[in-house]
Parts: sequence; structure tokens; C-alpha cells
Amino acid sequence: MPLKPLALIALLATGAAIAQPQAPGFVDRARVQSVEPQYENVQVPRQECSNQLVTEQRPVSGGNGYAGAIVGGVAGGLLGNQVGRGHGREAATAAGAVVGALTGDRIANNQPQVVEQTQREVRSCRTVEEVQQRVTGYRVSYEYHGQMYTTVMREQPGRTLPVRVSVTPLEEREYHRPY
Repeated sequence: MPLKPLALIALLATGAAIAQPQAPGFVDRARVQSVEPQYENVQVPRQECSNQLVTEQRPVSGGNGYAGAIVGGVAGGLLGNQVGRGHGREAATAAGAVVGALTGDRIANNQPQVVEQTQREVRSCRTVEEVQQRVTGYRVSYEYHGQMYTTVMREQPGRTLPVRVSVTPLEEREYHRPY
């Protein structure tokens, strides 16, 4: 007679439950006496930034153009033209233009430069290692039938915590009864 599928599943489940090793003893509750958090120090990086005003200077005008040489050359050419006669006038005009251009350029380049000052904000950041404390667990002291025990747990247990109680008989030589 064939086994029904439901009966087969029940038989397999019972066999699997029997095959699992069972911890000896029973579960009871113990009274918690104290709980102390346990800490570890952890380095946590963070950004620390600040803003600063920076003054910058840049020239607005100065002697780096050709205006002085041009004005000096024209003025020197006019003066030279007034001095000479005939072909000498042409030579005097040319010489006056050259001397005037050199003089005008030298005067323009020796003038103090006008400088414009501007301010702008500059942001600078750096990484700072900060030490923080983190809870890693709890040292729990508890009492069970007049005996004190201590353990470390991941979470706070509350007023009581479950304990596994195991009873095994002692051999006669391990235990001597007082008479």
C-alpha cells in the first residue's frame, strides 16, 4: 500500500527533528543585577573648513604702453622742425622725433603705476580625525539561585534574562558528603 504524501512529509519532519542535536537542560530566567555599557574608541574623519579674505593687487595703468613714445616723438619732431632750415630742417625734424620718442618713453615708464586692490573669499578645508566612543556591548551581572554570574551581551537584557540550566550527576568520588 503506497504512502500518502502528507504522511511521508510528517515522517520526514519527525526524523529531522530527532536528528537535530538538542542542548541538554532547560531554560529559566535569572535576575539582572547590573548592566554596564562597554565602549571602544573609533577614529572618524571629518572635514574642517574656513573662509579667509585675500587681498589681491593688479596694475590698472602704467608705463607699459607706447603712448609716451608717440607723444614724445611728435613733440620732438615739431621742435626739430622749428630749428632747422632746408635739408637741415628734415634732419632736425627726424632727430627731434627720435630724441622725443626716447624721452617720452622713458618718462612714461618711470611714472608710478596705479594699482587696484580687490578682495576675494578663499575657502580652505582639511581632514581632521575625531575620536568617538561607540558602544560595543554590555557587561551584565546576574544572579541565579544565589550565585552571581557575569557575561557580555550585544543588547541590554532588561530586568531578567533567559539562562540555560543543565543538570548532570556527579560521580561519588567528585562529591564527598559531609556526615
